[in-house]
Amino acid sequence: MRVKFLDLKKVNDSYSKQIDDAVRRVLDSGWYINGENVSAFEREFAEYVGADHCVGVGNGLDALTLVLSAWRDMHAWDRNTEVIVPANTFIATILAITRAGLKPVLCEPREDNALIDCDKVKELINEHTRVILPVHLYGRTCDMASINVIAFKHGLKVLEDACQAHGAFSGVRRAGNLGDAAAFSFYPGKNLGALGDGGAVTTNNKELAERVRRLANYGQSQKYVHVIKGVNSRIDELQAAILLAKLPRLDKDNERRQQIAEYYNAHIIHSDVILPETKRFIENVFHIYPVRCRRRDALQAWLAVNDVQTQIHYPCPPHRQQAYREWAHLHLPVTDKWSQTELSLPISPVMTDKEVEYVVKMVNDFE
Repeated sequence: MRVKFLDLKKVNDSYSKQIDDAVRRVLDSGWYINGENVSAFEREFAEYVGADHCVGVGNGLDALTLVLSAWRDMHAWDRNTEVIVPANTFIATILAITRAGLKPVLCEPREDNALIDCDKVKELINEHTRVILPVHLYGRTCDMASINVIAFKHGLKVLEDACQAHGAFSGVRRAGNLGDAAAFSFYPGKNLGALGDGGAVTTNNKELAERVRRLANYGQSQKYVHVIKGVNSRIDELQAAILLAKLPRLDKDNERRQQIAEYYNAHIIHSDVILPETKRFIENVFHIYPVRCRRRDALQAWLAVNDVQTQIHYPCPPHRQQAYREWAHLHLPVTDKWSQTELSLPISPVMTDKEVEYVVKMVNDFE
């Protein structure tokens, strides 16, 4: 048996009719940018998340950057303005901060779940701090109740990186409606994935939504009237139509991911393998199923030989990247430990029971 890490063709084949209808609808309309499909998706995704506003943009990186840039301009922040961000995130979260002309401040995650450590957030706040940027890594929401209390106490903004958490809950509210604003990516491999790049910003703040929309469309207030210096970052009609077709099944697909994670946790029994905590499934949509192993590379090689594809999220954290070589001196042991031990097992809504059972057997047979 061969188990792919994520069989995107099989995922999209399961939506074959809906995607075909969506593509035909766009082609027949003759309208490909900022049309009815984008408006409909923005409306339906905002309703799904529970937010007042949704602005479709080019990708998740742009979604983060545009929110930070809008806040920078709205509040006249200077380049000393600091954004507290987890040190173990994908580099796009960091890139957004520096692209917006702000200063990232790296915060260690909790060792048990890789999510931002709220106690360490408190230690990093100073007179320059303006934003806390929690990342719902691997599909699990951060401790947003604690983060929002900290933010309120210090007068800070909260921007969720929800790029891996489509549909996840924290309490009774979904990711995307847990702070002042949120950023989503619809990269093809996401729980809600397009057939190309796409992203969105969600917020309950009308002024912020309007500013983000204007920034993303060349800074225009109306055609050929440019009131601010903007960029071109728009989700197109085709991707919006495909996302509209997929959105109604997102919760069902997430439930299948949760079932697989529950089976993994109940049946993977290996002294070298640490499994993710899965008690509160509503808070975790398992975009990634991350295990930890002190012999991670050997485990990955063993699984590869036995036709089980895996990935590492992420083998080199931002402070070890050449792009941010000024951080090479930083001592971030928890972040480094996760990068050295994490291994992502296959998980997707189209995995069969036999594939799941085979992955378990191969992990348990590792010597």
